Amino acid sequence: MGIGRLSDGLAPTPPMGWNSWNRFGIQINERLVLETAEAMVESGMRDAGYRYVVIDDGWMAPERDRNGDFVADPAKFPRGIAALAERVHALGLRFGIYTDAGTRTCQGLPASLGYEFRDARRFAEWGVDYVKVDWCHTDGLSPRACYAKWAMAIHAARRPIVLSICEWGRARPWEWAGTLGHLWRTCWDIQPEWSSVTAILDRQADLHAYSGPDHWNDPDMLEVGNGLSDGEDRAHFALWAMLAAPLMAGNDLRQMSDDVRRVLTANEIVAIDQDARGMQARRIRREEDTEVWVRGLAGTRAIAVALLNRGSEDRELSAGLDEVGFAATDVVRVRDLWLRSDIGARRREIVSTVPSHSAAVLRVTAY
Repeated sequence: MGIGRLSDGLAPTPPMGWNSWNRFGIQINERLVLETAEAMVESGMRDAGYRYVVIDDGWMAPERDRNGDFVADPAKFPRGIAALAERVHALGLRFGIYTDAGTRTCQGLPASLGYEFRDARRFAEWGVDYVKVDWCHTDGLSPRACYAKWAMAIHAARRPIVLSICEWGRARPWEWAGTLGHLWRTCWDIQPEWSSVTAILDRQADLHAYSGPDHWNDPDMLEVGNGLSDGEDRAHFALWAMLAAPLMAGNDLRQMSDDVRRVLTANEIVAIDQDARGMQARRIRREEDTEVWVRGLAGTRAIAVALLNRGSEDRELSAGLDEVGFAATDVVRVRDLWLRSDIGARRREIVSTVPSHSAAVLRVTAY
């Protein structure tokens, strides 16, 4: 299958962490990254499974050094990237960085075309654990060829590094990227708006066959805590968990509300995302503003069901047992994962009242 066939064990479940872009753009620096890493520990996010602290576009100096190597912007990262990675590692976390496959990054900074092996080697020397490779300024280039070169470069650098492919779903990466990277963007950039979350969700509905351990569809980073309503935050987080999506927080962890922290650290929802079977959910029904998504789980006849209410009014939503994979005559145990409470035994159907722009997530187990 070629170098980098991803049974390498680096991403047996979807990566979890934080990325600077959604909240901070290029306004990043050493202090912000360290304070965020510390907040990840203090908030309980590290204990909930978040591991990667990833700096996005904006970290590089405007030019490479005389040897052709990347240099960190000395005003933003005066002690350099290796020292920053070391301090992140000391907190029990992993460190991630950004580059671009083309001639310049999306913000016009030096990128990696023609420097893939040099840059991968430098990232390895710095102690990088995760690399996001973007797709700006790539006119005339082949995504397959560029990312194959990146996979070879990372292999040659001889450090375990997760490769995040970010060509925005332009060339149907789900069909080929599983031999090269650990995750690949399936869509355009997310925005902190309900319409953006639902449009991206629609884009994922037919991609479930392409995702699994060490190779994940990536519907982009989380906007939880960036201006959505509380219900929208819960729906966004829940559906990304159902999709077995990478959970990369994108908010300011240093000053998030208790409500946002509770969403991001909801252990039973995170457990769905991180389920060892790695099965992405399927949308089995869509009627007007309501949807039913189902995901198989590891273990004996257990599934997760998300009941999504995209509409402007609260709704009672239901799903028949025969719809979600059981026999109509079965008796099942149902647990509400947001409420962390057992609903009890059910026959024929499962029912939940779901607020506007929100989602209920239920674990359903056969007796």
